[in-house]
Amino acid sequence: MSALINTSYLLACFLMIVSIRSLAAPHTARRGNILGMAGMALAVAAAVMALRLPNYPLVVLIIILGAAVGTYSALKVKITALPQMIAAFNGLGGLAAVCIALSEVISSSPKNLDNTIGMIIGGLAFSGSFVAFAKLQGLITAKSVNFPLQYPLNAALFISVIALSVWFIAEPKQTLFFALTALVLILGFLLILPIGGADMPVVISLLNGGSGWAAVGIGLSLDNSLLIIIGSVVGAGGSILAYIMIKAMNRSLLNILTGGFSAHTAATPADETRTARAGAPEDAAFIMENAAKIIIVPGFGMAAAQAQHAVKTMAALLRDKYRVEVKFAIHPVAGRMPGHMNVLLAEAGIDYADIYEMADINNEFASADVAYVIGANDITNPSAKNDTSSPLYGMPVLDVAKAKTVFFVKRSLGGGYSGVDNPLFYAPNTIMLYGDARDITEKIVKVLEN
Repeated sequence: MSALINTSYLLACFLMIVSIRSLAAPHTARRGNILGMAGMALAVAAAVMALRLPNYPLVVLIIILGAAVGTYSALKVKITALPQMIAAFNGLGGLAAVCIALSEVISSSPKNLDNTIGMIIGGLAFSGSFVAFAKLQGLITAKSVNFPLQYPLNAALFISVIALSVWFIAEPKQTLFFALTALVLILGFLLILPIGGADMPVVISLLNGGSGWAAVGIGLSLDNSLLIIIGSVVGAGGSILAYIMIKAMNRSLLNILTGGFSAHTAATPADETRTARAGAPEDAAFIMENAAKIIIVPGFGMAAAQAQHAVKTMAALLRDKYRVEVKFAIHPVAGRMPGHMNVLLAEAGIDYADIYEMADINNEFASADVAYVIGANDITNPSAKNDTSSPLYGMPVLDVAKAKTVFFVKRSLGGGYSGVDNPLFYAPNTIMLYGDARDITEKIVKVLEN
């Protein structure tokens, strides 16, 4: 039986790793999802066999309930709410690690060091993900939340967690572990609280990696090869993705964890001394149908308005009817999670060959007749390049300002998720299209069709 279980674990790991590799391209993503589901089903079955519990019907019932929640989430949660769902699932992974660590301490003699590490990382991932979910869902403000002595308190909690961990490993008492767990949960909550919504892609990546490393710690404690292998893959993947996000924003991890530019947004209100030129969908359609090259820049405004299908229709019309070259430019931190815009465009059926990352397309804006920007505020802000006093300074941005004409689709002149005013709104080559992104794009489509 032991050999069968271990073989099943290894096969499940193989299926999941191949699944992750398959998700790298849209044409293999469906196969990747199927392989991942098969790997997870095999892993769950092997884990249930390994437990040798007397009450299997109860375990099966719990598995069915979990599968029902996952299926409901996949079918009902809107694609704009994917960041919240991912934050919630990251948190559940961390909570699972905490629960296993607690049960090991209560019922047996675990490997205290591995168990403690797994619990600490899992607890931070759980409570941190709870805050990230609340910010993304609008349950609490998405802005940086600060209060007096916040960072000294965090430092004191961190030192206390280290001290209690050493104490517990030296003298493993349940009460010490319970106290340590409580401190970790509080610390995770307070660590994410000062981080603003603009940094959520990095936070989600970090928390995702954290849930993986927590699984590694618990896997070492339980001598479970499945948790060690898959936890390592998830932990490394989340950590690498967080590093890519940080590099894309030209920031440091310390800057993000201390609130980053979110704490300084009050100093950059919208400029009321300049006037932004407003236009109508008819104006945009006329200029676009006479253009040779158009680059579309999607942002969270497209996600919030569910405008991706209208954007696809507009791009197809321009390409097929008016012979316009149309490309899509994606910034690494566009949206609320890594790859958010790629997922939206893929969901609308936009050809992956037409989607370009920032490094591959930034030089082409200077030769573009039109840049059509849909709510992508911070990632197009030229202050990041030319204003050393701007909180965004140093962050790589899309050079949409170099296009001959920039259409900016927004509801108002308000700042993006960072709250920083965008001088591009007032540029002589910019035309603001005020309103809902889907409504504006659909009106442009109607004009193009006629």
